[in-house]
Amino acid sequence: MILPKASRLTSEQIAEVTAIVADFGCKIQPIVGAVRSIYAIVGDERDELMINRLEGLNYVERIDRIQSPFKLMDKRSDLASHRIKIGGVTLGEKLFVIAGACTIDPKNPSLFYETAAAVKEAGANALRGGVWKPRTNPYSFQGDVKSLDILMEASRRTGLPVDTEVMEEAHIALALEAGVTTLQVGARNALNYSLLRAIGKAIAERESAAVLLKRSIHMGPLNEFISAAEYIAAFGNPNVILCPRGTTPTLDGYRNHPDESITPLLKEKTWAPVVVDPSHSVGKACYVPAAALAAIAYGADGLCIEAHVEPAKGIGDDPKQALTPEILRNTIVQARQLWALRRGLGDQ
Repeated sequence: MILPKASRLTSEQIAEVTAIVADFGCKIQPIVGAVRSIYAIVGDERDELMINRLEGLNYVERIDRIQSPFKLMDKRSDLASHRIKIGGVTLGEKLFVIAGACTIDPKNPSLFYETAAAVKEAGANALRGGVWKPRTNPYSFQGDVKSLDILMEASRRTGLPVDTEVMEEAHIALALEAGVTTLQVGARNALNYSLLRAIGKAIAERESAAVLLKRSIHMGPLNEFISAAEYIAAFGNPNVILCPRGTTPTLDGYRNHPDESITPLLKEKTWAPVVVDPSHSVGKACYVPAAALAAIAYGADGLCIEAHVEPAKGIGDDPKQALTPEILRNTIVQARQLWALRRGLGDQ
């Protein structure tokens, strides 16, 4: 990791350091910040001669070496002070809540508009809505691109930034062009490295864009989860949020095995904010409020909760796991109280 003396390197300086590291089989990836830019050395940075050459440049303040499988996402990296801001909320400074329908029904847009208004009234900071849906059964509803227009209209009506899942490269371009703030990577694609690379490239020049990366549906090492985030950040935009959402094997009575307890373990390894999805963890609306509070107790920075103005009329997972607006409101109030209690602060 190269830290320049100035706020950022000039094009000539970038060319010089790029030429130096190329001699040792490495590349340079700029990470552009609002105040200062840093330059990641992508590759094996252990060669002392390469480091010596870089440190000898009069415009380089220092070189930080991080021997970790995830150099950018590592808590010891110079991105440790990086903060992600969505919809006026800086994650980590205030409880961040995403809420909304699992799946947008293109045949009944009014239900989503009503849900969006209810979600805002309940105190959520961002709106979620499924446009494209991964389904195990090929005959199940797979989503509809028409729903993207409904999602963005709901965003305009409420003023809330939106989150939606993308499953292929074509979805990425459509979502970003429409104005989606946060691209969601679902559990089935959490280890789809070609998709993660494509997302990283697509948001590299969009500092306001973020990614909500869900944990793989199959229980795996935490380093694997964080390294998946590294694939995205390596292209220059480190706005990646880690989202535990339950894993396999399932726990009797729950949809998955709730994994909100990994939050403090993640925070020991990475600076990335953690936003837990209790809805998919437990899979039943009656269990979601308790699971949400458990996530906050473990130190989560936020929650991603499925909610619907009339769950029984929803499609996808909404009938079984979406919260009604009233329960969502109560859950958010209690979560914020617990958030404040954990931090010894006033109401957030």
